[in-house]
Amino acid sequence: MSTDRTRPAGRRDQSGPRSTPSGPRSVPPQRSRGLQPHRPQRPHQWFAERLLAVLSGQRPVHWMLGHTIGEAYDQLAELAPSTPLRATHGSRPVLRHCRGAQPATGVVEAFASIAAGDRVRAMAFRLEQGADQRWRCAAVELGGERLTAGAPGPR
Repeated sequence: MSTDRTRPAGRRDQSGPRSTPSGPRSVPPQRSRGLQPHRPQRPHQWFAERLLAVLSGQRPVHWMLGHTIGEAYDQLAELAPSTPLRATHGSRPVLRHCRGAQPATGVVEAFASIAAGDRVRAMAFRLEQGADQRWRCAAVELGGERLTAGAPGPR
């Protein structure tokens, strides 16, 4: 067992803590983004990621089955086979920005911009909070065209 208390047990090298030539640091190091406390995602950010996964073909439509109400699931089921947010020229689509507004209690209207290569698309959606306090997607729009069941989506 080692008697040197500055070195972890089992460490055999003689090097100790490294110091800078100017001596101890007088300015504390800045915190990196990875060390900041985790802030939970807001509902609209969470839904934007899920909608992107479905509309880009990365996930099946039924992945959203318990997270939609009204016509929203029918809209997604109609649109998903054409994968309107699919990768273009080998670049995977990513969520650039997502913002939400709460026009009434239990309602969030959100918009997001999706980038894939040099192409940027807009997505808007509405979330409603149920009596069980869970958020569910109630409507989806892409690029200014409303996605309705039975109507062809943008291609």
